Amino acid sequence: MLNRTTLVSSSSVSLLPNSKPFFSVKAFSGFRSSSFSGGIVRRIDHKPLRVMTPNLTPRAMAAQQLENADQLIDSVETFIFDCDGVIWKGDKLIEGVPETLDMLRAKGKRLVFVTNNSTKSRKQYGKKFETLGLNVNEEEIFASSFAAAAYLQSINFPKDKKVYVIGEEGILKELDLAGFQYLGGPDDGKKQIELKPGFLMEHDNDVGAVVVGFDRYFNYYKIQYGTLCIRENPGCLFIATNRDAVTHLTDAQEWAGGGSMVGALVGSCQREPLVVGKPSTFMMDYLADKFGIEKSQICMVGDRLDTDILFGQNGGCKTLLVLSGVTSISMLESPENKIQPDFYTSKISDFLSLKAANV
Repeated sequence: MLNRTTLVSSSSVSLLPNSKPFFSVKAFSGFRSSSFSGGIVRRIDHKPLRVMTPNLTPRAMAAQQLENADQLIDSVETFIFDCDGVIWKGDKLIEGVPETLDMLRAKGKRLVFVTNNSTKSRKQYGKKFETLGLNVNEEEIFASSFAAAAYLQSINFPKDKKVYVIGEEGILKELDLAGFQYLGGPDDGKKQIELKPGFLMEHDNDVGAVVVGFDRYFNYYKIQYGTLCIRENPGCLFIATNRDAVTHLTDAQEWAGGGSMVGALVGSCQREPLVVGKPSTFMMDYLADKFGIEKSQICMVGDRLDTDILFGQNGGCKTLLVLSGVTSISMLESPENKIQPDFYTSKISDFLSLKAANV
């Protein structure tokens, strides 16, 4: 659900109020750049854009432990699954996933897989699903790398402008498929800055957007280059694929997530990014439009309260938290936690055991 809607001119977007952007925002209700923090901008046909900020007010009712799987399954048409911590951990499939997905498909449910991990493109994620023995179509996969490219398309980002990428191959591949010029990425991970008296770092003045995602090749060169583009190029967009604090690179422990890279640029630019991944509503709106789905007929299944569950709640969907990833039962029940899903269970294969228990 949304707590604020601001109509904006359809000539595209700038998040830098004190510059002369190559495409500008004209808000009709007191625009401030901070209004975009965590929000999203969409173009629907040629109507005015809407700037939508997720409602971060949590649901007050405590989550119910899932007891009747059939009732939940029968109440929706579509299941959206997070991947890391729900389908797999690192490169290991979570127990019972293939059988659960097969059962849902047999019941005629649409399955969609949404991940904030931007290191792979949709095609690359398709190969990962295949390697793990899962039959998933590329059209059913939505990664935040794809969301970044789709967002730029939705605002008619000028094709003569470039995108500087702090991130990995997934973002580059999706930008390439969308026809955008880009620079940066893993190659800049090898670059170093020789700090000597009088040194001034040059940057490309044609960069119109900086996209930041998870980056194992992150370094000071990228921080400085991205900072120069955002601060000095008129109208340059600052886009984050996600702000996840941690991620699952292996199944042995949690690792620093894409939010740590985004945070470095927030610190140097003193500006908040526009987030296209969860919990922003951009991907949810895109999916609903693409498949013609009523959001009330969707159940979002994830392991993170502040991304997956909030993503579902912001979109007006039912939500199911699984405890197979980041969130533990103690975290869910903590008095400090204000985000409550509709239901929770240990893992998605509980759909099978809970079905059997209720026969």
